[in-house]
Amino acid sequence: YLDGARPAGSRLARYTHYTRYSSPQAEAATAAYVRIAAEHGLDPAQMALAFVVAQPFTTSCIIGATTTGQLGSNLASTDLTLDKEVLAAIEAVHREHPNPAP
Repeated sequence: YLDGARPAGSRLARYTHYTRYSSPQAEAATAAYVRIAAEHGLDPAQMALAFVVAQPFTTSCIIGATTTGQLGSNLASTDLTLDKEVLAAIEAVHREHPNPAP
């Protein structure tokens, strides 16, 4: 979520002790990844899942969905292949924020 948003029913709204992903560095990394998705017309969650699944060392990917709409969107990520430009942009963010939510 961007700019401190905590949508009703979301995990971060339900479980306020989940502060790991709310640090300034985590929020900066999130904003950068969302910006990449927007620049390439991608859904940020689908982009993230497609990236994880594309890694040669990944043997499974656990998705998190709190609604059937999110589940459908997450499952649709299996049809997405990220191009080299998107992968390079993701890698650049990773280099800038290598461990944003320790």
